[in-house]
Parts: sequence; C-alpha cells; structure tokens
Amino acid sequence: MKKKSKLNIKYIIAAIIVIAIIIYLITQIVNLILKPTDTFLVENGKISFEETVQGYVIRDETVIKGENYKNGISQIKSEGEKVAKGEAIYRYYTRGEEELQKKINELDVKIRETMDKENDIYSNDIKTLDNQIHNKIYEIAKLNDMQKIKEYKNELNQAITKKAKIVGEKSPAGSYLKQLIEERSKYENELNNGSEYIKATRTGIVSYRVDSLEQTLTPANLGSLSKEMLEKLKLKTGQIVPTSEESGKVIDNFYCYIACILKNENINAADVKVGSTVKIRLSNSQEINAKVEYISAENEQESLLVFKIDKYIEELINYRKISFDILWWSESGLKIPNVAIKYEKEGLAYIVRKRVGYTDNIYVKILKQNDKYSIIENYTAAELREKEIEEEKIKNRRTISLYDELQI
Repeated sequence: MKKKSKLNIKYIIAAIIVIAIIIYLITQIVNLILKPTDTFLVENGKISFEETVQGYVIRDETVIKGENYKNGISQIKSEGEKVAKGEAIYRYYTRGEEELQKKINELDVKIRETMDKENDIYSNDIKTLDNQIHNKIYEIAKLNDMQKIKEYKNELNQAITKKAKIVGEKSPAGSYLKQLIEERSKYENELNNGSEYIKATRTGIVSYRVDSLEQTLTPANLGSLSKEMLEKLKLKTGQIVPTSEESGKVIDNFYCYIACILKNENINAADVKVGSTVKIRLSNSQEINAKVEYISAENEQESLLVFKIDKYIEELINYRKISFDILWWSESGLKIPNVAIKYEKEGLAYIVRKRVGYTDNIYVKILKQNDKYSIIENYTAAELREKEIEEEKIKNRRTISLYDELQI
C-alpha cells in the first residue's frame, strides 16, 4: 500500500509539473502574439497613403443630332474611333430603307451570278478587285469582332459593286448585266439621297453613349458642382451609359475630368492645392498623374475636388461614375514602426538604439508617417542647432543606420 501511495504521489507531482509547463508555454505564446518582439531591425522600405473613392466623369463633349432622329442610326464611325472635323459620323436610316436594301441585295446576287458567266471580260482592274474580294473573305473568316466584321463586309460589298460597274461598262449596250447594274444604281441613289448624313463639328472621339448629362457634367460648369448636386443625379458606380439610337457625340480626346468628395483631413495631410499633381489608379490598375483642377469646400469635414487627366480617356467613355484610388503620397527610406518613436517634452522625436548591450537615444527626423510606420532620417548638426539642442549633445550625437536594432 505504501508503494502504491508513493507511486500516486509521484504521478500527481508529474501531472502538476506538466500542467505548469503547459501554462507557461501558453503564456509565452500569448505574449508573443500580443507583443512579438521588443526590438525592431531598421530596414529600407516604402510607405504610402491612399484611399478608394467614387468619382463623376466630366468631359468636354458635343452632342450631334439631325432632323430624322426618329428613323434610327446607321454607324459610319464606330464607338471610340477618332474623327476629324467635317467627317461623316453616322447617318439616319431613310424611309423604306429595309425594302430598298432587300432589292439591292437581291440584285447583287444576280449580278455576281451573271459576272461569273462572263469570264471573257477581264482587265487588270478586275483582277485587282478579285484579289481584294478574296482577301476580304479570308480575313472576315478569322474575325470575332462584330464591328470589324461589319466594316469588312462593307468594304467587300464596295469592291463587288465596283467590279460589277467595270464589267457592266464593258458589256454590250442593253445586255442583261448592264440592266441589272443600272437598276442597282437607281436603288442605291434612292437610298443615299434619302439618308441624312451627320458630320463631326469638331475633332475628337466618337461615341453613341448619350445620357443627357453632356451639358451638366462639363468642364464649363465646374463652379456649379457640389455634393448635393452630384448626389441628386442618382448615378450608380460602374453603370454603363446606354447607346442612343437618336444621336451621337464627339468627345475631346486630350483631357477629361473626375470630380469627387474627399475628407479635408486627407487633403491637408497630403498638402494638396489647385495645381498639385497626385497619382490615381483606375480600374485597369494603371497609375497615372492627375492634376488638381478645382477645389471647393463643402463643409468643415469635406471638399469637392476635380482632377484633370490626359490618359485612358477612351476607357472612361462608357461611364459617368467610377471607383478609383487616390495615391496621396508615398515615401521611401529608413522604415521603422511608430511605436519605436518617442518624444521629448519639446516634441522632438527620438528612438532608442540597442548595440552590444548599450542603448543610445538618437534624434530622428520624420519624413512621412502613416498609421503604423514612419520613414525617417538623421538630423544634421545645423538642424539640431536650429532646434536649440545643447552643443555637447550635438558633438556626441549618434546616428541611425540600416540594420540597427531599435528598442520598442
């Protein structure tokens, strides 16, 4: 019994030791998680300050609308294509166009069939056109862009029509082919004469995404913009502007603008003024320079800012309201955690460096600081004298270097 009792006591003692070890290990793990280390190694790094905001796209654009807008549009220039002043952008369908086009298509079939039978009429022009026709047919088969297919088909039809006219001219007067071509020309003239062609009044980018905000969200009205006015538009972020069947427009392809409401504390932290340049990141992940064109205070907490950009104008045509990132600033250099920075009563910042068992208090200049980290550099002797530091301290001062160990 005594042996058994002694054995039980040993088990109890062993269990107590194991439990104590477990408690100790758990305590150490928790402390490590809450406070991983009381030192930090100085390294080169980069910190930045950025935020994601919603912005309203403002463009210099001219809406062009004809008299026959109820007839519907046949695009000549495609969406996003550049156009010169005076170039035809689109035309309105003529009355009875569907029937006329049907007759022309039927005649085209008859003309091609007849031309294939008249193999004796060949010239260099005909051979050149034949090559163009075969090449276009081959290229169309490889395309998957509907707009390009439409353009290639138009070019193909033009080449076939031109070939038919040449063959028709060489055909005997009163021949069947000549009659077909003359009949087709009559319908084609009727179609063209009945169409209203709309031409560009300026150079720029063509768009058919007309939303009636062209005279509201315009560079000429920057002074009338406000948070209340923009919110009343009730625009959804990322919503695509629908295509119009009544009108088109030409957009300035050199610049566009983005208006947004921002916190004054962020604007002040970045020291932003009219004329300042900041980086913005669009949805395509591209970072571009944006110039601050206009600032208007909304209240004590917020201001309205308008950025001017000169890149990726075409990519913003589809939208009126977008989400994007503002990169207020970034700084590179010696990077340390904010918790390692201490302050004297005068507000002068310093850090505690640990080296071979000794510690030194070193004054540091904070270049930039975010919520967690700071980029610092050493003060010069002249800068410390300006801050009225004792000459003895300046003479014996230490400096911070890469890979130094800091006490936190």
